[in-house]
Amino acid sequence: MSRNTAITTIVAAAVLAFSGSVLAGFGPAPFMEWVTVGDPGNANDTHGAGYGGVDYVYIIARHEVTNAQYCEFLNAVAAADPKGLYNTSMGSGYGGITRSGSSGSYTYSTITGRGNMPVNYVSWYDALRFGNWMHNGQPTGAEDASTTEDGAYDMSLGSAVVRKAGARVFLTSEDEWYKAAYYKGGGTSAGYWDYPTQSDTAPTDEGPTGTDFTNGSANHGSAVGDLTHVGSYTAKPSDSPYGTFDQGGNVWEWNEALISSTSRGVRGGPFNDSNDSMSVSYRGATDPTNEHNSIGFRVAGVLLLDGDGDGDVDLEDFALFQAMFTGPLP
Repeated sequence: MSRNTAITTIVAAAVLAFSGSVLAGFGPAPFMEWVTVGDPGNANDTHGAGYGGVDYVYIIARHEVTNAQYCEFLNAVAAADPKGLYNTSMGSGYGGITRSGSSGSYTYSTITGRGNMPVNYVSWYDALRFGNWMHNGQPTGAEDASTTEDGAYDMSLGSAVVRKAGARVFLTSEDEWYKAAYYKGGGTSAGYWDYPTQSDTAPTDEGPTGTDFTNGSANHGSAVGDLTHVGSYTAKPSDSPYGTFDQGGNVWEWNEALISSTSRGVRGGPFNDSNDSMSVSYRGATDPTNEHNSIGFRVAGVLLLDGDGDGDVDLEDFALFQAMFTGPLP
């Protein structure tokens, strides 16, 4: 067994030993719930779009980033908000966050009943800055290199920004997103589903919790007409094989892919589109500055490997990993 394979095995075993496939409850105030995506070195999809191969173990948020989580972010860094992390459209309609005060003393609140819905009206750059904030340990302060402008991404690079080596929390790559949504798991050549509900047939367009125990259910089309709370489609198999929810429907989700000289990738389809957009073969793209009611995002991360430098991947490293993602309740 190679050293890298051994490390991957040890880390995966440690994760499972603590909390099964879901990483949650990091201390008294978990900020985000994560699932582990294993099967490193899996093959790319050959019947879909040719994506999904990832040669490392990673974690991905079980749910889309919510209004409540994004509101915590805004209250931590956007008292003045020179980077425009808040869009005033968030304050009504399909949005879920209001702003009060004046520049330099802005405060943010979730709209009653919408805190656990996915945040929307966020640009690709907003998603990267949220990733930087998570990477940096969710600090409080102005929008600068210690909070939003550096970390997983150097935002000074503008449209040429890419994930930095050593990034710990970040916007998903297209392959990371695709694998978590469609890969069947259980080996490196297990194959892919056509939809992110463990099905080759589109999930049923209906309200939560869903009634389709064969193909799953999702928020798409016209049955609901609004966003739904993340993770509310609990009728099996409405989650992916790795345990993520809502990778089909609710909102499009940004990913890192550069799909033309001016467009960035979105996948998964929104609450107000047909089921075709949820399929494995649908590769969406839009301008990275686009802030729309149908676009949100989720983040991914990597596990600490020998974070304390003692030569072993052990419980102390896992404790460091836990501490990295501890934060306030959303």
